[in-house]
Amino acid sequence: MNMQALMAQAQKMQKDLMTKKEEINKQLFTGKSELVEVVFNGKKEMVSIKINKDTSLEQDDIEVLEDMIKIAVNDALKQIDDEVSKKLGAYGNQLNGLI
Repeated sequence: MNMQALMAQAQKMQKDLMTKKEEINKQLFTGKSELVEVVFNGKKEMVSIKINKDTSLEQDDIEVLEDMIKIAVNDALKQIDDEVSKKLGAYGNQLNGLI
């Protein structure tokens, strides 16, 4: 393979990576628990948080709510990581795990 073909292939791969990363950044990921729903974009920025208003929370329930928020946030972040792996994983193997 000549150098020009190799460079063209690398440029195409870079363009594909950027396109897929932009797609992921625009996508919304929703994490849920029993009491809380959070939405993140692909940049791992929280877009919204909703607490189930059907539940009457007392002071004792605050600790439970904090745990539910943590579960929901971690759920959304895992979805983002899974999407990145799914869309960019093939390139990651070629780039020795740099992604």
